[in-house]
Amino acid sequence: MHQIMWNFRQALTIILLCFNVLTAAQSNDKPNIVIILADDLGVDDVSFRGSNKFLTPNIDALAYSGIILKNLYTASMCTPSRSALLTGKYPIHTGMQHYIIPNYEPWGLPLNETTMAQIFKQHGYYTSIIGKWHQGMSRKAYTPTKRGFHHHFGYLGAYVDYYDQTLDATVQNLSIGHDFRDNLAVSREYIGTYITDLLTDAATELISKHDATKQPLFLLLAQLAPHAGNDDTPLQAPPEEVEKFTYIKDGDRRTYAAMVSKLDQSVGAVIDALANKGILNNTILLFLSDNGGPTVGLHATTASNYPLRGQKNSPWEGGIRSSGVIWSPLLENLGTVWKQQLYIGDLLPTLASAANIQLDTQQMNLDGLNLWSALKYGYDAVEREIVHNIDDIFDYVSYGKGKWKFINGTTDDGEYDGWLSVRHNDSNAEVDPRAANYEELIMNTTVWQHLSEINAKTALPGVVNITKLRQDAAISCMLANATQGVACEPLLGPCLFDIAVDPCEQNNLYETMSDGKVVQELLKRIAHFRETAHATNNKPLDAKCDPRLYDGEWTWWEDVQDGVDDDHNGDDGDSATNLRLSGLLLTLSFGTVFVINLLKYSCRL
Repeated sequence: MHQIMWNFRQALTIILLCFNVLTAAQSNDKPNIVIILADDLGVDDVSFRGSNKFLTPNIDALAYSGIILKNLYTASMCTPSRSALLTGKYPIHTGMQHYIIPNYEPWGLPLNETTMAQIFKQHGYYTSIIGKWHQGMSRKAYTPTKRGFHHHFGYLGAYVDYYDQTLDATVQNLSIGHDFRDNLAVSREYIGTYITDLLTDAATELISKHDATKQPLFLLLAQLAPHAGNDDTPLQAPPEEVEKFTYIKDGDRRTYAAMVSKLDQSVGAVIDALANKGILNNTILLFLSDNGGPTVGLHATTASNYPLRGQKNSPWEGGIRSSGVIWSPLLENLGTVWKQQLYIGDLLPTLASAANIQLDTQQMNLDGLNLWSALKYGYDAVEREIVHNIDDIFDYVSYGKGKWKFINGTTDDGEYDGWLSVRHNDSNAEVDPRAANYEELIMNTTVWQHLSEINAKTALPGVVNITKLRQDAAISCMLANATQGVACEPLLGPCLFDIAVDPCEQNNLYETMSDGKVVQELLKRIAHFRETAHATNNKPLDAKCDPRLYDGEWTWWEDVQDGVDDDHNGDDGDSATNLRLSGLLLTLSFGTVFVINLLKYSCRL
């Protein structure tokens, strides 16, 4: 019996050694992947789009060194957008299409959905999410370390205060609750630290300590910035940062500029950390926002989506366009503006392809497309079809195919249907003083210097025309004034736009084309997607969530109420792996000596 157990242990040891050798060998072939996800950043709030209201030099340096994703689309709100990123599916196919998950509602991303984190983890990556989750918290099974992430440092719900990490639900007759965790454990030790800096420091520390030679890194840095905090003080930034923008007269806009500035500094710090660690030259960097910015209304921040129509939580371009940028030495078209339409759900299969991970996209029922080759070489691959949303509760449809975009119905009774962001003539008012030496500012960033050094080694052109790239990244309206076009009133009838020439949605073509082939084909496709839609997962408020019942914490209250809560930090995503291992060990018990010899021979190979 003792001999059998010794052989059993020896076999297991050899298995683990061989696994580690193979994993290390594979990891050397895989790039690190770092995604920096801003929250509610307006499409015009990065200065590489052309605005001089306040500058974002680190983000801009990344943009000009990499590839600007001019036509990157997301969902119009946080929860559905992040679900599309994680699953590669339209929110209508996961039940995430309506609104967001408030902290007090008992639902989340369905547990049968495979996440991006699970996929990269299964292929040898160390997976970490730092910052916002917002894919469910009423049960522990919904939370990040149960959905494929080895590590989570941040908050589980919709947003928190920038300093005390609370979400105030007193309007719902609930209480104020703290929401910040280190993996599954409550963490209150950082209360008082500005959260953008806190999350940035966590990301840079993780990078500095991670051994990428043994395991490639997949990091999703999901910043709170520049999302609003609690209603009493929604806009928050360190006073010394706000002081840098005294030329902006409006106090809210001034603070918002400081919030974006801290986000920009975060991008710089992360890239510095990758360079200092020596792994930047084997990393894919991606920066984007989860949706457009809220200029007015709920959680308004003064964000600008100029010159696009609408904002966050609307079907218009201002709600669903993101200012995205990607950089990697693997890309052969750096220093360009890519005009291919790209959906946030495309990032899962595209990044998987970049990491040599083969996905069966049909079996997984992915809506996202693998556009890695097109991105790598810089050509427009497809006429992209995108279901922006079909929401039968808000009763609206937003759908695009190629240059055509169809809208019927809208949100919040049309409150967000106008052109809400106005950028005044930069030569006359409130211009960032640094704009006078814009190119010098960009080239003096450490981001520019790090990336230029690597770009030069890949035999790419040494001269990048920043002015031209900035002009190409800007969005131009077809008409000088929307009143010159045919009005679109989505609560009265459908609207159709040629987005290729009319990105500002100024001229409604529906009436002149309603009987034609184009409209009929669009309506047919919408009907098809409506038939395939998953029922919405939304559930009403559950008063049992009240943080006062759980020591002032937002937590997985359904588990607590059911008496099934525990402190186990494992990952449900590993259940299949555990099952396979159990089967392997069972096999070993019947043929230990044979397996040992076979493994010894395999390892020598």
